[in-house]
Amino acid sequence: MHKHNSPSISKLFAALAAGSLVLGLAACSKEGPGSTADAGASAAAPASGGAVTVGLSISTLNNPFFVSLKKGAEDEAKKDGVTLITVDAQNDPAKQQASVEDLIEKKVNVILINPTDSSAVANVVKEATSKGIKVISLDRSVSGAEVSSHIASDNKAGGKMAADFLADKLGGKGNVVELQGIPGSSAANERGAGFDDEIAAKGGVKIVTKQPADFDRAKGLSVMENIIQSNKDIQGVFAQNDEMALGAVKALQAAGLKNVAVVGFDATDDAIAAVKAGQMAATVQQQPELIGQYGVQAAKKVVDGQPVDKFIPVPLNLYKQ
Repeated sequence: MHKHNSPSISKLFAALAAGSLVLGLAACSKEGPGSTADAGASAAAPASGGAVTVGLSISTLNNPFFVSLKKGAEDEAKKDGVTLITVDAQNDPAKQQASVEDLIEKKVNVILINPTDSSAVANVVKEATSKGIKVISLDRSVSGAEVSSHIASDNKAGGKMAADFLADKLGGKGNVVELQGIPGSSAANERGAGFDDEIAAKGGVKIVTKQPADFDRAKGLSVMENIIQSNKDIQGVFAQNDEMALGAVKALQAAGLKNVAVVGFDATDDAIAAVKAGQMAATVQQQPELIGQYGVQAAKKVVDGQPVDKFIPVPLNLYKQ
């Protein structure tokens, strides 16, 4: 490109004009929505018509709900011609941070993140956005960092739905156990708040104990066993996800406690089968495949420069006997 002869005056004017055009375009880009992170996004964005690569960081694939979420994302990615890279945090916040850093290194266009711990991911989310990579949270929100959108069921409304159902099922009075999810996760906080507030408003139903079982079936079983050993006067159980609910069902069966209404949250295949069999009374039905699907759709929109809502709600139902 470099020539030894001096450029002509006309070439100089052409170069200056091109330079001012570039400056003009740069100035225009600052008028768009967002902050400096938006301005840097062009570095990560594909060339027009280029392939879109999306990273999907999931809290754990040892949970049917998140397996369904992943499937929804995969199906939508395939349909839209999006390359999807999935990483599994295995419920370990440090592992999630490392795997998201790996996605940043791979220069993905967007990261869909389902946090193991809503606060623990804040720094790595900030790191991604500082490098022009948009971040969208799925199912669980991010605390302490800005994301382009949050896609989830209304967990608080789901907790309230479970409380209303249990109170009605128990005739407005009785003792209830609450099995909580992973401490610090937004899903546990919101489902618990929705349930607790509504039970408190009912008056006649009492939460006799609240204990975390980390959204895990085996822990749901062992925690429920310990609760039963100290108190058998239980009429209802609200588990903040189906895995814990199914563990609680096993503990109740082993202890010979019958007519205890168990309500879960997620409507996984195993939980629906348990409701049909009369082992569980109900489960709050999310649509995890839709969460994954909406995530990829939103990712494609932000890459294309289209606006997305800050919160994209996914409908809830109550699946009962």
